[in-house]
Amino acid sequence: MSMHPTLPYTLNLGGRLTTLHHPLVMGILNVTTESFYEASRTLSIEEAIPRVHKMIGEGADIIDVGGCSTRPGLPPVSEKKEMERLAMILTTIRSTVPEAILSVDTFRASIAERCVREFGVQMINDVSGGEADERMFATVADLQVPYVLTCNKGSWTELMYNLAERIGQLHLMGVNDVIVDPGFGFGKTLDDNYRIMAHLEELHLLECPLLVGVSRKSMIYKHLDITPTEALNGTTALHTVALMKGAHILRVHDVKAAREAILITEKLKAMSEFSESSEKSTHNSQLIIHN
Repeated sequence: MSMHPTLPYTLNLGGRLTTLHHPLVMGILNVTTESFYEASRTLSIEEAIPRVHKMIGEGADIIDVGGCSTRPGLPPVSEKKEMERLAMILTTIRSTVPEAILSVDTFRASIAERCVREFGVQMINDVSGGEADERMFATVADLQVPYVLTCNKGSWTELMYNLAERIGQLHLMGVNDVIVDPGFGFGKTLDDNYRIMAHLEELHLLECPLLVGVSRKSMIYKHLDITPTEALNGTTALHTVALMKGAHILRVHDVKAAREAILITEKLKAMSEFSESSEKSTHNSQLIIHN
């Protein structure tokens, strides 16, 4: 498998310019009781804040906070309940870990706006790709924060067309930082998920940073006939593949394992580049000698 070089993208995260020369880790904080992975659920500050500190200590660059589970087939909680959950946690995070880079995982424009304006959240992660709330794109353009654009289409052709069309819309509306998420597990069969992973490097044609969210998902535990609790090894395997194909951000439950996968693949990339540089140098030296 060839290792795809990452492009030198940057993100404006609350006025802080962050380069993506090296992959980032986005840690998941679910302020819900419905999320598919039980160990990621929390509804209390007493549980949430230590988890935030742990993720940052293990190398999380971004904390993605969600108050409404996007588990397929599960009806969403009310907008009021989602905001109550988020406000409780975001207030405490901002008072105890003010330097944290935060993303809000929501498909509701009004929730996204309040989280950015009232709590200084620096990124919006919308699993609906703007389809659940027609006001989302205009809201993101007004807020001028990075936006994770997720695609819920299954076939490769539909996925590429949908993403390209929506990236064009967002750019025309003045959104500068669009991050592409192919939406593993959303509107896709098991084979769809693996087909997209097999061709992941082709998404670089869209010229946007690439976020991969496969952590403990059904494409792993259903294929291996295990539970989400047992799916860390499979998650790390797919993270490694994604990183070698040029993923810029990993959205994960297990920060330490993801950070280790990044360190190892970055070492492989460095050695590969060193080998290529050495071969070129040797070739040029031979040309000089022969001439």
